[in-house]
Amino acid sequence: MHFIGIEIGHGGTRAVALDLESAVLRAEAWVPHAWIEGLPAGYREQDPAQWIDAVDRAVRQCLDVLDDQRERVAAIGIAGPQRGLVLLDEANRIVRPTKLAGDVSVKRQADEIARAFGGAPGLIELAGQAPGVESAAAECLWLKQHEPYHFQRATSLLTVQDFIAYWLTGERATEPGSASATGLFDVRARRWSAELIDFIDPALMRLLPPVGASDQPRGLLRPGLAREWGLSELVQVGAGSGAPMLSALAAGCVTDGSVAVEIGTNGVIAGVGSAPVIDLMGEITPLCDATGGWLGLATATSTSVAPEVLRRHYGWSAEQFEAMVNSVAPGADGLLWLPYFSGESIPRLPEATGVLHGITPANFTPAHLARAAAEGVALGLGYAMSRLRDLGFDPPEIRLLGPGVVSPVMRQLLADVFGAPVVPVSSRQGAAVGAAMQAAVAFFHQSGESLGFAEIASYLVSGDGTAGCEPDPQRHALYQEMMSRQQYLVDTLHPAGFL
Repeated sequence: MHFIGIEIGHGGTRAVALDLESAVLRAEAWVPHAWIEGLPAGYREQDPAQWIDAVDRAVRQCLDVLDDQRERVAAIGIAGPQRGLVLLDEANRIVRPTKLAGDVSVKRQADEIARAFGGAPGLIELAGQAPGVESAAAECLWLKQHEPYHFQRATSLLTVQDFIAYWLTGERATEPGSASATGLFDVRARRWSAELIDFIDPALMRLLPPVGASDQPRGLLRPGLAREWGLSELVQVGAGSGAPMLSALAAGCVTDGSVAVEIGTNGVIAGVGSAPVIDLMGEITPLCDATGGWLGLATATSTSVAPEVLRRHYGWSAEQFEAMVNSVAPGADGLLWLPYFSGESIPRLPEATGVLHGITPANFTPAHLARAAAEGVALGLGYAMSRLRDLGFDPPEIRLLGPGVVSPVMRQLLADVFGAPVVPVSSRQGAAVGAAMQAAVAFFHQSGESLGFAEIASYLVSGDGTAGCEPDPQRHALYQEMMSRQQYLVDTLHPAGFL
């Protein structure tokens, strides 16, 4: 039996075909996306229509590989980016392009919402989280104020994954994980926040989809699409969720206290909880997960930027960059890099720039810069992990996934910074695999068979023990010192307007 997982990301759409019996991926496809060019500074938008085309092409490529095995496809799951809102009018036409992560055009509206509810503390008390510049809440207020015609035309607001699920099934709905990422959701009560919605516009409530369970299917694949793809009309479509939630599932993190780290374009740390993970400091984002529980999430947006800038500047390959990092002792002889090239999410520095501190004639070399860049990224993730520890997380090991964990140097660096063993998981396709797993659980529930998320994770997800890394106590102590120094610089330079 096969389950197709789809992930709509910023750079493209990935589709995988998971063979449940043999626990292997039978096919994988990738179709790139394009950004809309010529927008004002601070805007990052894509046309949702291209996602439909990308999903169609990626799924067809997977089905071509499956060939006559396509008849064994039982269900399809969808993962989408944490931020993204699609507006549809009464004729189901797309009203306007979708703003994605990195778009800061709605900052004034995010500030307006915060002021109305007493800042972050008041919002956290109200709904468990404080929606910021990356939230659909701020975007809805922006639309009402800046594009009232578009706001009035809209008859439906859907997340990216819910939009694709609607195209696949004709059913408009969402689930708690997707809804909790909008900033319009009460994370504790797992329902839309009437107070927040009424502040933006009372009419907004009727535009939002009903909230269903994460372990129940969204519906059946549309008959016309099933015929085009050569699939049974009984193929189910799962509830779907945000990419961070489904990446945590793909890492096998389904039990209370487990932690997953995904390193790709961004660095994402997710801690799974059996109760809402509420951070009164507002640095860890409390969300619902894709399995019926809760999630504490931190996203480091600068993870790939500093290494990529250095590689491009010196013309290094990934292997050459890694060799440079490995050629310098931990600590880079006092060179510390705050890699905030395009702002940062944790700590919250949306307009920050990078800082090199501790430069000497001896450490101002390409190799030292490479080491400082890698350590700066790892220390940022380490800070996020320290905040999760403040909230009660103390995992015996940390699961790793994503393309960034291929590097053994980075794996060891993360273990030393975290002060905990790190273990890469068998599948690095992340959210697409998690989407297939979620769809499988919903399929078996609908079929009357008991298959839980913990059971499917234990069956499908295994840690690669040969690639795991244990922390070195001395290096961990060094990195704790460096993290303190990094945070001192942030706390000193940011209030003064120099960061």
